[in-house]
Amino acid sequence: MDKLRHARLLALCGYFGLLLLLPLWYGWLSPSQLSLGLVLGVLLLPLLFPLRGLLQGRPYTYAWSSFLALIYLIHAVVELYSSPQDRYLALLELLLSLAFYIGCVLYARAGGRELKRRRAD
Repeated sequence: MDKLRHARLLALCGYFGLLLLLPLWYGWLSPSQLSLGLVLGVLLLPLLFPLRGLLQGRPYTYAWSSFLALIYLIHAVVELYSSPQDRYLALLELLLSLAFYIGCVLYARAGGRELKRRRAD
């Protein structure tokens, strides 16, 4: 049970960290030349889809959210390589997306086992 709670906490910290970092990055810390609405729509909209399931602790939502985390991981690696002035922000995004990914995978795995154990009882 403790593993389940730690995995969920790791995933939620990464998730909410990304949700906070992206608007700050593109809106205030390093404004993009593109439209702010376009950038935030493309980057933030996908993050809003799993919000309800993550807050309710549904293992299935955590499972498919791990694939969503990979998109942000790829974005961070591209930004690390292509934007020297934003490297510190890209590194933070990389760490947050890794936390989100690892937490989702661990929670989905442990949560699925817990559900199977409850059904067997």
